[in-house]
Amino acid sequence: MIRVLGATSLIAGLIAAGMMIPGAAQAQQKFVTIGTGGVTGVYYAAGGAICRLLNKDRKAHGIRCSVESTGGSAFNINTIKAGELDFGLAQSDVHFNALKGEGPFKSGGAYGDLRSVFSVHPEPFTVVARKEANIGKFEDFKGKRFNVGNPGSGTRQSLEELIGALGWKLSDFSLASELKADEHGPALCDNKIDGFFYGVGHPSANIQDPTTSCGAKLVSLTGPAVDKLVKDHSYYAKVTIPAGMYANNPNPTETYGVLATMVTSAKTPDDVVYALVKAVFENFDEFKKLHPAFANLDPKNMVKDGLSAPMHPGAAKYYKERGWL
Repeated sequence: MIRVLGATSLIAGLIAAGMMIPGAAQAQQKFVTIGTGGVTGVYYAAGGAICRLLNKDRKAHGIRCSVESTGGSAFNINTIKAGELDFGLAQSDVHFNALKGEGPFKSGGAYGDLRSVFSVHPEPFTVVARKEANIGKFEDFKGKRFNVGNPGSGTRQSLEELIGALGWKLSDFSLASELKADEHGPALCDNKIDGFFYGVGHPSANIQDPTTSCGAKLVSLTGPAVDKLVKDHSYYAKVTIPAGMYANNPNPTETYGVLATMVTSAKTPDDVVYALVKAVFENFDEFKKLHPAFANLDPKNMVKDGLSAPMHPGAAKYYKERGWL
């Protein structure tokens, strides 16, 4: 989907006149778009941070980057596959399933052209309950109003895998709402739902808002079903959300989660991918300051953890230059 725009008619006229100016081709600009998620999530912040760093040197590489708020992980990968996005952020489990043609990607088949760029922050699966709902554990949501996430999001895919491991169906909730991430906090505080499930980096404004506004409680995700999911799938790991990170939640929250990953297509030119990873890692201290979820990132882990698809050669070239591969 990379679009090259330039003074086409001017250049054509100069060629016709035999007067091609040296360097006129450099006036051309490549436009790339990164698919993210809801505007209050960390994906949107991550995409914006990456575009900002890439755009800083656009005079040198001729690439202009923009960010797009989307339906999330699965949407991003499907839209890259359709040639309508250049890059996208996706949970490591969604990334894995798309490459293999498993889970929700079964009908579309394996996406062999999916390529890894790097991983970013951990994304613990975060369950939040309305204070008055008297929820002590996830199983207490049976028969309650629960937001399962919008179709096309990684959150929805992961929630369906969890309830499958528990032997549940969506019909076990009295209401299985499909609100987007930006909508579930207000719905919780307005007593329209009793809880929601969301894969997100922490700290997150999305979780901070309902915990501050209406005393919402984080609920741990533990037990035999979770233990089996983590044991059976390499892209999952157990995670603890620290005590006191959010208002009215003084205790640590035990859960599990995935990694956010940046992906692209094998069709994306090597020089474009190289420029993007160089922009991030040559300005890494600045990148880490752009969101609290990035504070503890380590480049040596980012180039290997959570990456199921083959590394894009443009990214691999830069990592080899840095001695990371």
